[in-house]
Amino acid sequence: MQRLPVFISQGQSRNPIKRELETLVSEQLAQHQQLDVIRIPNLYDLTPANQSLTTLQDISGDFVIITWLYDRSTHWILNRNKISGQVGEIELIIETDDEDAEMELEDEDEKERVVASLDIPNRKIFSLSFPASNTPEDFVNEVLRIAELPRDESLTQWIKGKPNEASLQRFLEPTNDTALQGDGTLPILGQSGVTQIEDSSSRRWYPVIDYSRCTNCMECIDFCLFGVYGVDRLDTILVEAADNCRKGCPACSRVCPENAIVFPQHKSPAIAGGAVDAGGLKIDLSLLFGAPDAQDTAARERDEQLMLAGRAPVEITNDNDLEFVEISMQRRQTATPGQAHDPLDSLIDSLESFDEMN
Repeated sequence: MQRLPVFISQGQSRNPIKRELETLVSEQLAQHQQLDVIRIPNLYDLTPANQSLTTLQDISGDFVIITWLYDRSTHWILNRNKISGQVGEIELIIETDDEDAEMELEDEDEKERVVASLDIPNRKIFSLSFPASNTPEDFVNEVLRIAELPRDESLTQWIKGKPNEASLQRFLEPTNDTALQGDGTLPILGQSGVTQIEDSSSRRWYPVIDYSRCTNCMECIDFCLFGVYGVDRLDTILVEAADNCRKGCPACSRVCPENAIVFPQHKSPAIAGGAVDAGGLKIDLSLLFGAPDAQDTAARERDEQLMLAGRAPVEITNDNDLEFVEISMQRRQTATPGQAHDPLDSLIDSLESFDEMN
C-alpha cells in the first residue's frame, strides 16, 4: 500500500500551547506505518528555494497538509508554488456560526472562474486547519480516514496522455535524483518517526489568489499601486512580485468583488480565507451607524501605505457622484457612473434581491 505523506506546517506563533499541539499530532501520526510525517516551517513564509516546497513539488499523488491557516488559503498558497491538485473533501472543519456562509446560489455557477482554464492534476490535496480542534486525536482520526480512501495508483496518475516508449522507460526506471523509490516514496520520505525539514524563513505578507472564485476582472491590479500584481501570457491575473506588498495592508482584498484575494495571516476571517459570503450578498449593519464601507477603508489603507513609502496619496475630487473606481489608477475597464448610494438604500436593495432569489 502506498504511504500517505502528511505535512505539519508550524505556525508563526511561538505560543507553547500551539507548539505542543503540533508536536502531539506529529508524534501520534508517526506511529502509523501507512503515513509519512514531515514537519516544515510556516507554509506561507516559504520561498521557492526552500527544501520544504521542493519536497512538496516532488510528490505526484495525494497528500495531507495541516496548517494554522484556513484550508482555502492553504490550497491556493500551494497552487501559487506550482503544487496543485483537486480539493480533497475533509470532515474536520472550522465551525462557523454563519449558516449562510456556505449557501450556494445559482448565479455563482454562471460566472466564469479562472480555475476552469487551469491544468490541475487528478490528485487530491487534503488541507486541514489546526484551529478546527485542540484535540490531537481528532486530527489523527481524520488523517487515518483519509488514508483509507481509495487512491488511483495506475500509470495514468503519473503520466498524462499516451507515453511513448522512451517516456514509459523513464517512468519505470527513473534516473533523476528526485525520482520516486521502488516502494513509491521520495528520498526524504519513508522514514520512521517524524522528519523535520529545517528551512530558514522570515515572516512574509502577500496576497494569495483563490482561482476558484477569481473571474479575472482586474480590479486588484487596477487598484494596487505597488506592482504586486501582473498577468501571464494568457492575460490571467497573478501575484507577480509578492514581496512588493506592504506589510499589514489588505486593501486589494477589500475591493475584490468575488472575495478571491486572501491574506492568510490577517485577523479577519473574511480576509484570511474563511467562509465566503453567500452569493455576494454582503449586508454590513455597521454602515447604518456611520462606519466606513470596505471600499473607503481600502482607499484609506492604500493611501497610508503610499505615504509610508514616501509617495503621494491618490487625489480625490470633491464631486459627490465620484465613484470609488475612479480613484484607482487608469482602469482596464469602463466604469459606469452613478449616483451616490445611501447605506440604508444599499441594505434595502440587498434584502430585496435576497427575497427575489427565494
